[in-house]
Amino acid sequence: MKTADRALSFAAALAALVAAGCRTAEPRPPNILVVLADDHASHAISAYGSRIASTPNIDRLAAEGVRFTRYGVGNAICAPSRATILTGLHSHRHGVIDNAAVFDGRQATFPKLLRDAGYETALVGKWHLKSDPTGFDHFEILIDQGPYYNPPMKTAGGRLREHEGYTTDVITDLALDWLERGRDRAKPFLLLYQHKAPHREWQSGPDHLSLFDGVEIAEPATLFDDWRGRSSAASRQEMTIARHLTPLDLKLTPPRNLTPGQLAAWTAAYGPENAAFERARPEGDDLVRWKYQRYIKDYLRAVASIDDNLGRVLDYLDESGLAGDTVVVYTSDQGFFLGDHGWYDKRWMYEPSFLAPLVVRWPGVARPGAVESRLAQNVDLAPTFLDMAGVAVPPGAMDGRSLVPLLSGEKPGADWRRSLYYHYYEFPGVHSVERHRGVRTDAMKLVHYYRIGEWELFDLEKDPDEMRSVHADPAYAEALRGMRSELERLRELYGDTGEEEERGAPGTPRLDAPDRRP
Repeated sequence: MKTADRALSFAAALAALVAAGCRTAEPRPPNILVVLADDHASHAISAYGSRIASTPNIDRLAAEGVRFTRYGVGNAICAPSRATILTGLHSHRHGVIDNAAVFDGRQATFPKLLRDAGYETALVGKWHLKSDPTGFDHFEILIDQGPYYNPPMKTAGGRLREHEGYTTDVITDLALDWLERGRDRAKPFLLLYQHKAPHREWQSGPDHLSLFDGVEIAEPATLFDDWRGRSSAASRQEMTIARHLTPLDLKLTPPRNLTPGQLAAWTAAYGPENAAFERARPEGDDLVRWKYQRYIKDYLRAVASIDDNLGRVLDYLDESGLAGDTVVVYTSDQGFFLGDHGWYDKRWMYEPSFLAPLVVRWPGVARPGAVESRLAQNVDLAPTFLDMAGVAVPPGAMDGRSLVPLLSGEKPGADWRRSLYYHYYEFPGVHSVERHRGVRTDAMKLVHYYRIGEWELFDLEKDPDEMRSVHADPAYAEALRGMRSELERLRELYGDTGEEEERGAPGTPRLDAPDRRP
């Protein structure tokens, strides 16, 4: 059965028989609800084996759907990744190579194509692409990053609405309100439900301010990494827990936009611990450990709020009778360093930021409780959503391919991808992470820091924490040749062959471009 046909045959869309003449009604494609967190690392999800996080509602999705374990991103930074999810294109093709770029809303996106096919489309929450959203019947978005409390939000037509409350709760309220009162029930819907959390500065919601009080969170094994054995880029970054967290990050000063009641709750939660810190004045490794505990607890508190609010949405789908007709996807724009290598933030092609969570529940199609280890990437989401709806991808318009066969348990063809491509551009820039491109296969990873002429090669089976590059090891000479060849193959495949210092921002891809799917 073709995947487009299968997408229309799932259990919840069984056509009702018409009594007179026994004709079969036209099947309706599934609703699609995409939950996009910001900087949510897979190792902060208990379904992914986290030692430090409890996420029962994400775990519920994983138990009822498919969990991807090798889902990578093409550029681990917010705006480029979000543009890739929309377009199915790598950064150099959709034009958003860094957080300073403005997304060209004229290009093809999966919400536009779904709307053209009869879907009602909506977006609530974080957008972060500078231009106004296109392809949506309804949107209400944060201004740029937006604050964690009391967010002003922009609606269609440029109108601003002020909201009081914790932003994760506010975004969920808006999503539920649209599902209940805002949509045309005669149409299938696409809802992009997009959180700010757990992005920096990892501010806790009122329901979780005391979560983890008195608890010691386990430290990662690489918290005190000295970055030997890797390129010089690893030691020149500015994203260490030891040196680069600010007083606002560490909650030594409160947020600036709290109401009096919110400030009182905040001060009651952090004041005693801050006073104890001032009395103790830890130094050296003890100070790093204190900073790690403060950082990771706040990060996990923000995650707990996302999980609680996801539970609200899942309960609504159950209670409204929508659950059986609705695909629910949980993912993040990239992963994040949770003290791994002594860092916070993302950007690198190292596994904690390169790999992101992807969980898909599709009743009647996605295998409940399945774990999918084949290579997948964020360029695949747009063609996957279109395939779910039975909508064809315009030839050559997207770099990814549908994951529907993997969801349903089909064995993919011999042409399924054997590697993932990566390119990070934002240097000089915040956190001082060198530009690099690379390729990851099942077992190996090659990274090229092309401005400084340095390489890394990692054996992911023997060195999963990527502590020692084997690029210069003669035992890996053959593997290195193969990986360099694969990197060049992907650069050619995706048309990313220019010199970054010389070329300008790429233009809008043509819909009639040659089909270059991996």
